[in-house]
Amino acid sequence: MGKRKRILITGGAGFIGSCLAEKLIDDPENFVVIADDLSTGEINKLPDPSKDNWKFIKCDVNNYRDIAEVMLANHFDYVFHYAAFVGVQQTQANPNKVLHDIKGIDNIFNLSKNLSVKRVFFASSSEVYGEPIDLPQNEETTPLNSRIPYAVVKNVGEAYLRSFQKEYNMDYTIFRFFNTYGPRQSVDFVMSRFIEMALNNKPITIYGSGDQKRTFCYIDDNIEATSNAFKENLYINDVVNIGSDNEISILDLAKHVIKLTGSASKIKFLPPLPEGDMFRRFPDISKMKNLLRRDLITLEEGIKKILADTSFIIQNEK
Repeated sequence: MGKRKRILITGGAGFIGSCLAEKLIDDPENFVVIADDLSTGEINKLPDPSKDNWKFIKCDVNNYRDIAEVMLANHFDYVFHYAAFVGVQQTQANPNKVLHDIKGIDNIFNLSKNLSVKRVFFASSSEVYGEPIDLPQNEETTPLNSRIPYAVVKNVGEAYLRSFQKEYNMDYTIFRFFNTYGPRQSVDFVMSRFIEMALNNKPITIYGSGDQKRTFCYIDDNIEATSNAFKENLYINDVVNIGSDNEISILDLAKHVIKLTGSASKIKFLPPLPEGDMFRRFPDISKMKNLLRRDLITLEEGIKKILADTSFIIQNEK
């Protein structure tokens, strides 16, 4: 075996980060360091402890000394910056805390540049598109319309990477995530929240009319596409939408979850959220399909996979 690739995943105890870590650890030629402050991540989402090609470090990426010590000690080849303050209601209730993530972006990208990291992968968001101007939302042609603090921070992260590539020749790939869901997702997000409510026969609450439309990407599709971009050196200095092209209204999603769970839940409508609940999000996923090279997992298949493993949803009940 040759020299292992040294990989940092920030936010690696979170939903998407932990699933990515497991995928990368499957390759014995990778050594993965997972950095997470556990503010929203969880220890029980970390990979199989019997594998020897990973370690966990509790660390706050927004604290320069904290993350600098990790990066200086390990000299990473690749960095996946997935750490962020997330959740629609949390980010709206704590906008200043959201803005603190700019410190983490500055810390990670400057350290990566100074330590000659070969490529930085950044978890951006569909939120950068804002309210849709044209559909489907394309990485090159759709204007960005970031308004809420979470979206602005992601847009700042993207701007950093483009600037660092131009000035310092630091390679990057930006992933714009559209509603990824799966068994490890917390109940702060719509799919897991609906399933948790349905399993407990509680009213399923919908903000506004429920006519808002979304696409939902099962975690396996997200991880396979993003890890292929890494493994095969694809979409360097580029942006890739990671999502689905199968649209569904939030009301229909609630009905679908009730049907698949056999729940007695009723649907309860609440006042609309004050901001951030875009009417539609519909990505152009041509690049993602090029990475995946197979059909996406259907919504019904994905929900059934969650129902086969509800341990995280039940554990996170509120």
